[in-house]
Amino acid sequence: MRIVIPLFDRFTALDAIGPYEVLSRLPGAEVVFAATEEGPVRADTRRLAVVADRRLDAIGSCDVVVVPGGPGTRALMGGGALTEWVAGVHGATTWTTSVCTGSLVLGGAGLLSGLEATTHWAAAELLESFGARYTARRVVFEGRIVTAAGVSAGIDMALTLAARIAGGDVAQAIQLAIEYDPQPPFDSGSPIKAGPQTVAAVRGALAAAAAAPAAAGVG
Repeated sequence: MRIVIPLFDRFTALDAIGPYEVLSRLPGAEVVFAATEEGPVRADTRRLAVVADRRLDAIGSCDVVVVPGGPGTRALMGGGALTEWVAGVHGATTWTTSVCTGSLVLGGAGLLSGLEATTHWAAAELLESFGARYTARRVVFEGRIVTAAGVSAGIDMALTLAARIAGGDVAQAIQLAIEYDPQPPFDSGSPIKAGPQTVAAVRGALAAAAAAPAAAGVG
């Protein structure tokens, strides 16, 4: 079972690495990090890079796609090599998935029109511009398309997907192996729970990150 995680300049690291930690533990799984060019791809902080071992154009098919999000998705959702690759391989995937604003890439690939889907709460309107129906649910299955909400929801999505692929016992064993037992110190993980000042501050920071010019690099 080949699982491809496409990378791009200014992706959010946990969007990719969270699902990787889960799905790489599935029996018989091969997880491939790919990009338009082989080599290191910088995450949104610019301090971390993940190496893409394969070029996207060298991968004609796969079983599972996991598209991470991040500020870099804004440059991708209108088209381009990665979005076209997602649209092309989707016809033969068993599961096409996204984490956070990775759903905007799925939308740009024409995969979400008329479907219920989720994304980071701050990108709900952008998601709906592709004809999707936004829901605040953490993980959404629409046939073989799966979308996850913001960042940390990628772990929930991957565990849910692992259960669909290999059964609940395997998924629960993976959850225990990575000791995924969330006990957050604050109850501010959604805009409904967080105070208005916190929501405003985060919206401002996210908008600034999305508007920042992309750096030169691979992705």
